[in-house]
Amino acid sequence: MGEQKFAMKPVAEACEAALVTTGRCGDGEDMRVSTPGGVFQVLWDDRGGATAMGQLPIFAEFLNTTGLFEDWIKGCPLSYVSPNAPKLIDVLGTWMLSILDGHNRYAHVGVLRGDGVAPSILGMRKIIGDDSLRRALSAIAPAPNKKHTALERVAQEAQVERSTKWMQSNLMHSVAEALKTAWVLDCDTTIKPLYGHQAGAELGYNPHKPGRPSHAIHTYWIGNLRLVLDAQLESGKRHSPSHSRPGLVALIEGLAEDSRPQLVRGDIAFGSEGEMAALEPLGQAYLFKLRRSPGVMKLINHQFNLDEWRDVGQGWTGREDPLGLMGWSKARRVVVIRRARKIDLEDDKKVAVKRRGRKRQRPEASRVGTARRKRGDQELGVGRAGVRHAVQA
Repeated sequence: MGEQKFAMKPVAEACEAALVTTGRCGDGEDMRVSTPGGVFQVLWDDRGGATAMGQLPIFAEFLNTTGLFEDWIKGCPLSYVSPNAPKLIDVLGTWMLSILDGHNRYAHVGVLRGDGVAPSILGMRKIIGDDSLRRALSAIAPAPNKKHTALERVAQEAQVERSTKWMQSNLMHSVAEALKTAWVLDCDTTIKPLYGHQAGAELGYNPHKPGRPSHAIHTYWIGNLRLVLDAQLESGKRHSPSHSRPGLVALIEGLAEDSRPQLVRGDIAFGSEGEMAALEPLGQAYLFKLRRSPGVMKLINHQFNLDEWRDVGQGWTGREDPLGLMGWSKARRVVVIRRARKIDLEDDKKVAVKRRGRKRQRPEASRVGTARRKRGDQELGVGRAGVRHAVQA
């Protein structure tokens, strides 16, 4: 959403210089790494092909040094009573290796069984099967069932709450240091088309595959860094930001005052009364786009007749003005920005169009109408002119 490349900070520049000065291990040289499975000797080969798990020893050393992998396993709300059940480290280790290898189906886990090195690096005894992994994840976060009794429903909700707290605490611990500097929280919704029978697969808004069931994934991440802070999986019909509003509010409320974002940023779908009214009691600044409703277009037309447009960078100029729309609880600050665009209005001659081997002339009315629309867009600065308008607290 408009990321910009920034200059490297002094610490990053120093690290980069140290890497260049120190260099890396040459061909034939080896190094020792301390992993959760013990100390391993890594041999670098410049002539070898790169694999998905080639950097696993280095990543495992990072997990072992920071204790992230060990704490993640200890806090898992999953326990077995059968002596034949797999070890917890084998379950979570298989899950993590499958994610690192880019798998998106449980059946792909079988590919890892031929790897005898990756499990030993993480201290695992074996790679479990896809059925065992599916049952384990279902036990960690069980899905609601209509056949559940009241007592079973309470137990299911309690288990889901424990698993959610377990994952969120580990995720926030890994990004806590990044939140101590000024950052922007980006909100977005992704539609994932589904094939087959899956829980929550419903017909809803699906621009890529209309008419096909889908899931709606509401994601919150740190702008520019692309570090995901939280994600909510909803059914295809719950794609509106109103369904993710409680999760957004809970995410901000769970952060310390000095770790909260400087700005919450979203697209047109978030520029509604519900989302803005939910953030204002928290004292949270936001920047949302607005739809071109009649009230917004009236403000844009009024702004274009005024002078003193300010330069906001990258070729854009802007003006701000309070706006109160029908359905809003109060007037809010609206920023209208515009930039010049290249429009070819020299369309006075008839244009010959080659169609099916014959040259035909465009109708005069269509040509004039196109020029008139282009000329009107230039005056109002809408359409392809790239005028963007946003609400900011």
